Amino acid sequence: MAFITSGQTVVSFAEYDDVETRDQRLFESNEGVTADYVDETLERSTERILSLLRSTDWWASYYIRQSGANISTRADIPGPDASKIIDRKNDFTDLCVYHSLYEYILPKIADFSDENNAERQKIGYYQQKFNTLFNELITAGDWYDYDDDDTVESSEKTPGIVSLRRVR
Repeated sequence: MAFITSGQTVVSFAEYDDVETRDQRLFESNEGVTADYVDETLERSTERILSLLRSTDWWASYYIRQSGANISTRADIPGPDASKIIDRKNDFTDLCVYHSLYEYILPKIADFSDENNAERQKIGYYQQKFNTLFNELITAGDWYDYDDDDTVESSEKTPGIVSLRRVR
């Protein structure tokens, strides 16, 4: 479980082995799910997670508080830098795996004509796991090293509040 980097840039929060460890039977019964495909989905999931973080109220208030910047619109707030995520890396790896499974991998192999299809059930399960962990990370707010000194000091920890949303 390590972040995959290219130079100084974090490309992915997870790797193929992380997904395979989570659901090995998926790979045994579906030959079309290759390591290359999984790695591609993990990179896309990492980008999506960073985009979701950027759009949270927590990130906006965190960035303004840490930078002291005078922001006129939310569009002026840059997204988080994945290389500054130094605590709770295992949680971000899990987050990436959950997102990749429910958003890309399982829909590729699910039989949507069968309501009781196991892959359809897993999509809901992994989406719920993703939402729970994402909200936990925002609520904790204790994993980002804003000043890039390899330590998350108390002044950089900003607990957040997550607005629960109703899903039908």
